[in-house]
Amino acid sequence: MIDGSEAETLELSIAGGVGRRYVRALVGMKRGGLMTDSEYDRKMRQELSTYEQNVNVHELPAIFHYWSNTHIRPLCEAAGFSAIDEFFATHLMQSADHAAAARPRFLSVGAGNCDTEVAIATRLRQCGYREFTIQCIEINPAMLQRGQDLAAEQGVLDCLQFTRADFNTWVAPTSYDGIMANQSLHHVTQLEHLFDQVRRALRDGARMVISDIIGRNGHQRWPESLALVHHFWKELPKRRRFNLLLNRHEELYENWDCSSEGFEGVRAQDILPLLLERFHCEKFVAFGSAIDVFVDRCFGHHFDPASGADRDFIDRVHRADEEGFASGTLTPTHMFGVFGSEPVPQPYAARGLTAAAAVRAVPAR
Repeated sequence: MIDGSEAETLELSIAGGVGRRYVRALVGMKRGGLMTDSEYDRKMRQELSTYEQNVNVHELPAIFHYWSNTHIRPLCEAAGFSAIDEFFATHLMQSADHAAAARPRFLSVGAGNCDTEVAIATRLRQCGYREFTIQCIEINPAMLQRGQDLAAEQGVLDCLQFTRADFNTWVAPTSYDGIMANQSLHHVTQLEHLFDQVRRALRDGARMVISDIIGRNGHQRWPESLALVHHFWKELPKRRRFNLLLNRHEELYENWDCSSEGFEGVRAQDILPLLLERFHCEKFVAFGSAIDVFVDRCFGHHFDPASGADRDFIDRVHRADEEGFASGTLTPTHMFGVFGSEPVPQPYAARGLTAAAAVRAVPAR
């Protein structure tokens, strides 16, 4: 077991709650019939006002850290990393090497407060990289300013660039030796446009490095996952069925679509299939389904990692998820992935769960 500060390095944006730093105002597009002007304006005002003042969005339950360190960290370590900044820094360095870049230029899609980018820059310097830049693109100026202040405080301001832009309409101005997206893609409405620009902007040999949510839109459970949630829900006493985030009792877990009030998870289920249409997967670590409900902010605070009974409950839900992945009855909600324009001889898939197998088929309408 690792301590709390280290545990935060594997924090994820989980269904039903606010992501670590990642619930940001990536602007919804009005074109294409995705939303009306008034709906777009309402969502935009709501997200900007919410996150302009919300500096600390980390408040994950203690049981989350038990779950992530017990079950997810070993998957990550087997894949060659144990922390978020290590995952990105390692694969961006490899990307730059593949692209034969003497002075690597990296891009971060939807950088938020830029805290991960600052940590990556620090790690790259520790590894001997000196002449590199990370361009941080973000629509929210308050978050960019916090990133700039943090970079100055940590002594890496010269390595980072801060650009206000909307990635739904962004056109790549140059080429990059690696592109990262840290819990930002599930806020994007124009994924096709963004991925086309990313593919166009990657230098030969460069990679896109991603940590994101790939479950059902609005962070809902798919029917097969919802059935599993409801199965375990029956074991919960009444006091544990109270949704702390939404301040309501849920006698039966409610499959709430959080994209109805913003861009949270607006096209999460489209991320992986659209990536696979345009890129080849080099590394894939995926996990989480029914377990998300029990370790997130809505209900996770009801569980105490010091309790053997609570740990056993979380272990059993996680095991049910894993059995579902192995049998093909469930698909994961989270991924760490590395994608490139060309196939690699031996792509890595944690415990054999490939990116293609993680795509949940959606019936045609």
